[in-house]
Amino acid sequence: MESAYPPVAFYFKVVFEGTDQDTSFQEVSGISSQMETESYVEGGENRFTHKLPKGVTHSNLVLKRGIADANSPLVGWCQAVFEGGFSAPITPKNLKVNLMNEDKQPIRSWFFASAFPVKWEVDTFNSTKNDVVIETIELSYTYSNRVA
Repeated sequence: MESAYPPVAFYFKVVFEGTDQDTSFQEVSGISSQMETESYVEGGENRFTHKLPKGVTHSNLVLKRGIADANSPLVGWCQAVFEGGFSAPITPKNLKVNLMNEDKQPIRSWFFASAFPVKWEVDTFNSTKNDVVIETIELSYTYSNRVA
C-alpha cells in the first residue's frame, strides 16, 4: 500500500549492489537527466532554429553523510580509486536510491549503473561551530532508470 501523496523526502535508503552495509546518508542529490540538443538552421527560414535531440546526459550523484569509519566498505572503495595510483582498475558498482514509506517499503526507486567515485570531499573544520563533520562522495555513472 502506497503512502499519501506526495511522499516525503526525508526517508530514503541507498543500496550498493552486493552489500547492505554502509548505506546511511544525510542527503542525496543529483538525480537528474537532461536531453542535449543540437541547433540546426534551415536554409531560407529565419523565424526559428530547429533543436534536434543529441543524447541524454546525467549529472553526478552526490551522497553526503557524517564522516565514516576507516573500516567502511565505501571508504575503502574511494581510497582504492583516489589513493591507488591507478595500479588497479576502478571497480564500478551498481546502486539504487529508494524513497521509503512509513512501513520501511520503497515507494520510488532509481537505479544507477556502473557508478564510480569522481570526487571525495570532507567539509571544512571550524573551531567556532559544533557541527558533525560531513563527507561528500560524488559518483559518475553510465545511465540511470527510475524503476518504481
